[in-house]
Amino acid sequence: MSSIFDVVVIGAGAAGLFCAGAAGQRGLRVLVLDHSAKVAEKIRISGGGRCNFTNREVTPANFISENPHFCRSALASFTPQDFLALIEKHRIAWHEKHKGQLFCDRSANDIVQMLLSECDAGGVTRWQPCAVHDVRHHVDAVERKARFCVDTDRGLIEAHQVVIATGGLSIPKIGATDFGQRLATRLGHTLVPLRPALVPLTFSPESWAAFVPMAGISLEVDVSTNHEAPGKRKKTTTTHFLEDLLFTHRGLSGPAVLQISSYWQPGTPITLNIAPGRDLAAALKSAKVGSRKQLSTEWGHALGSDVPQRLAQTWLDHIQQATPSLRTDAAIAELRDKDLESLGQSANAWHITPSGTEGYAKAEVTAGGVSTAELSSQTMESKKVPGLYFIGEVVDVTGWLGGYNFQWAWSSAMACARALTPVSDSDAL
Repeated sequence: MSSIFDVVVIGAGAAGLFCAGAAGQRGLRVLVLDHSAKVAEKIRISGGGRCNFTNREVTPANFISENPHFCRSALASFTPQDFLALIEKHRIAWHEKHKGQLFCDRSANDIVQMLLSECDAGGVTRWQPCAVHDVRHHVDAVERKARFCVDTDRGLIEAHQVVIATGGLSIPKIGATDFGQRLATRLGHTLVPLRPALVPLTFSPESWAAFVPMAGISLEVDVSTNHEAPGKRKKTTTTHFLEDLLFTHRGLSGPAVLQISSYWQPGTPITLNIAPGRDLAAALKSAKVGSRKQLSTEWGHALGSDVPQRLAQTWLDHIQQATPSLRTDAAIAELRDKDLESLGQSANAWHITPSGTEGYAKAEVTAGGVSTAELSSQTMESKKVPGLYFIGEVVDVTGWLGGYNFQWAWSSAMACARALTPVSDSDAL
């Protein structure tokens, strides 16, 4: 005997639980399945355990996709303010950090419990752990059978509609898989290639040796990279972020690098300005006038207090190896303008090519996914398989760091939930 539901949601993460609760409260018979025993682990560990659940300043420009306009409809129909209203309804205390980022005051678990409460209010059935082995699509108007058969650890399920909310490959230790993407391919969908995003960048041991001792140092930088813009016209564009940078033993991390990693293309350099807002070459040449101080002293003054002294000295030593005439023990007045210009520009525009990333183990999200060209932007329904929906991270929509990806989960889930329809018992049999 099979169980029959209006909709089966595969994936009990942010998007899946939110969609299930909203659909259940519209009167649909909803089943949520997940292979993991715990729900929404990605929520629990996000934002340092306090979940950066949305961002006040969400716009379509904060997302990456082969179709940059796809997310517009869903984001407009369910906004950060709409989600914040739900947060306040559940009396979850929250606070705002810089750049519109909203966090729980107490714990990310408050968001998980809110989603579960919404599911309970909608009479949603949850099976966990329960692995899905296959999803088969049937269109049999004569026998009037369910459109989908879902094979699971707990038996066969029949459903009028199926929602794929399985996320991506990021953070496999909490159970992340590419099941949803593989299923999409088997059901005839095209995938935009998957890659780690919002991820630390690594460098070859040879190029990074001088900076290994800098591990743990953090400072604000301007980071940029040139990349191919999405869309039919394959033109090159430059993306900038002004954020904090963190040196690691293997490379670079921190918000600045996580942000730029989503745009970085292998084999291309990134450019770092470690003293944004300061023209270092001009400051050094100006310091020559009437100064008897050594270059190392004036270099520290030019960089300012925002750049740690240890990094300033390491930088100077690193550049001196390539420019022997740039003697750090010489008085700055004795040095050529040409060398000072080169030193200043090296820090205002440090061009360095990553060898790779820390991969899915450290990536916050997975870029790429189910092609938006094959989905409805209003409902998230497949244009190829009626009754099949894709929401959240499994779709080729990737947000910036700072709550944007959670907002995409909420917005895409609600767009889907509003489009799902109940089916009578006679129709399902």
